[in-house]
Amino acid sequence: MKILYYDCFSGISGDMNLGALVDLGVDGKYLAGELLKLQLDAEYQITIRKDAKKGINGTKVDVILTHQGHNHEHEHHHHHRNLQDIENIINGSSLSDAVKKSSLDMFMRIAQAEAKVHGKSIHEVHFHEVGAVDSIVDLVGAAIALDYLKVDKIMASPVQVGGGFVKCAHGLIPVPAPATVEILKGIPIQSGMVPFETTTPTGAAILAANVEEFTNQMAFSVEKIGYGLGTRDLEIPNVLRVYLGRTEASEATEEQYLLETNIDDMNPELYSYVEERLFENGALDVYKTPIIMKKGRPAIKLSILVNKEREKEILDVIFRETTSLGIRKVKVEKMMLDRNFSTIETPYGPVTIKKSCYTGKEIKYKAEYEDCKKIAKANNIPITKVYREVDKAMEKMLPGKG
Repeated sequence: MKILYYDCFSGISGDMNLGALVDLGVDGKYLAGELLKLQLDAEYQITIRKDAKKGINGTKVDVILTHQGHNHEHEHHHHHRNLQDIENIINGSSLSDAVKKSSLDMFMRIAQAEAKVHGKSIHEVHFHEVGAVDSIVDLVGAAIALDYLKVDKIMASPVQVGGGFVKCAHGLIPVPAPATVEILKGIPIQSGMVPFETTTPTGAAILAANVEEFTNQMAFSVEKIGYGLGTRDLEIPNVLRVYLGRTEASEATEEQYLLETNIDDMNPELYSYVEERLFENGALDVYKTPIIMKKGRPAIKLSILVNKEREKEILDVIFRETTSLGIRKVKVEKMMLDRNFSTIETPYGPVTIKKSCYTGKEIKYKAEYEDCKKIAKANNIPITKVYREVDKAMEKMLPGKG
């Protein structure tokens, strides 16, 4: 299993995260090219350079606003986008669906926190600094970089949040900022190492939306290490350290929950929408089983697989969007084969392949459906022909073939 681990001994911010992931191996040119799909490039420049903090070499990523300090009206507009503005920018781009979903999930975490702190609805909240172009680039860039790495699990240490006070749009507020604390609810934190803010709302949202497990235990072999450099010079190295590792075992066991409810009085047209909402809110799997209930009533058993961190969001969807009055909850263990991703060339273009290993040996592979679908549409050919070309290419790669 391929693992990404965030070591947040000096906190995390959006730019530190981008620097760390580029330092780890994300192609900087690919990242910048994908960000162009937001069509905001007239408003910022992105620079990537090698540098050092307290003798630790790493990567510094800066997002420089083109009009900063020159056009107050322009700057004000971009510092006060609301959630709808940001959703329109992301959904209107040509980024992949996975990157769009991940980006919006992170922004939703911030919107919910800001709404709670200021006593407003999520669509009334203006993001101030987090709505600025540099923060949009930080969060969408995080989604692009994490998608590029294609890891199986993301983990992190407890998060250092710093101390003292920080100046924001509302004046001086204590560290950690209220929105940061709200985003980090349920996540182990440490404070007071330095009298500055070391974790920003942007950094907190990246962790809250993507990390599956927070622990000091690093039970994996380290393959690569990356360092993302912050802007401040502190008593401690102002860097974010990330590890890319792999578990030794061919199988991994993960604790999850199976939530089920029987429904016999809901319009069947609504199930498709409910399923979409469940996946958007963190469901790992959703399936429906036709059943017969008491008095011969036909019904549907709705089953959802979810991890502990996203259980509340799933319950919210079930009780708000369906006619269910209650659910059954069972703790289950999911056993997974070790997986890795690679890209192969076909006569029609590149296709991502997911390979699975058992007892250290590759035993099966699967072409990514979205890649095959895109190729089939672009070339006006049956999708089965694309899969056949993938099989031919894979056969040449097997020992004794080609």
